[in-house]
Amino acid sequence: MKINHTFNISFEFFPPKSIEGVNNLSQVALNLSKFAPSFFSVTYGACGTTHDGTIDTVKILQKNTPVPLSPHLSCIGATREKILEILSLYKSLGITRLVAIRGDLLPGMENTSELQYANELVSYIREITEDHFYIAVAAYPECHPQAASLKHDLLCLKKKVAAGADSAITQYFFNPDAYFYFLDECAKQGIFVPIVPGIMPITNFAKLVRFSNSCGAEIPRWIYKRLETYGADESALKAFGTELVYNLCEQLIAGGAPGLHFYTLNQAETVSILVNMLGISPQLELASGTQVL
Repeated sequence: MKINHTFNISFEFFPPKSIEGVNNLSQVALNLSKFAPSFFSVTYGACGTTHDGTIDTVKILQKNTPVPLSPHLSCIGATREKILEILSLYKSLGITRLVAIRGDLLPGMENTSELQYANELVSYIREITEDHFYIAVAAYPECHPQAASLKHDLLCLKKKVAAGADSAITQYFFNPDAYFYFLDECAKQGIFVPIVPGIMPITNFAKLVRFSNSCGAEIPRWIYKRLETYGADESALKAFGTELVYNLCEQLIAGGAPGLHFYTLNQAETVSILVNMLGISPQLELASGTQVL
């Protein structure tokens, strides 16, 4: 499948915890820069636990790649003063994009934050910085695991958009019907901002199950059973997973998705294979001698 070069793709990273991780991420980001993504996003740990790591990662990526950055910003565990400090820092660094999220609580903690929900965070960012930042928020085609109902979850997204969100990025999913049905329901609620599908490559069965259980993403039974049969055959699992996710991306693109946001897990190989299979040609030339996966 060959798609228009203007189709937007983006990649998500998490803050590394070691020097080796930093070096790996720098190379991964450089490798993925060749696809001229719209942005790199950088996650923010539960209750702000990777606050410093997120900022450090933004600075590293900004130094080593030409790609615009979109740090996650969470309101859980942060005061208005702290959020203002972070916004001021990002403005000074020339950052013009954010992913605004409520964030996760650490086990056993209560939410006593000044800003309790993502729509309040979006509203505060707009109040303080007006239109300086392009703000993306989170969306959940299969419903947020803590939402009372799909309708309640949709109303939460509607509040975020009304507060000033420019677009949304979804939790990953493997059933394209969930995404398209979600778009129909959003339209009924008057939600018309771009909603970009989040794409999770499949490279490790145990990790996928763990991630999915924690975030409420459904692994369809037939996929679960198929992945389970591969056991320790990592090569066969990756081959099947890559084909499966490629077909999902094709269906999303054919159905009019405004872009794709890849959850890289700080690895470039599988994501690069997927992007190449989709016919998204590299747009940037890297320095001579640079290794590209």
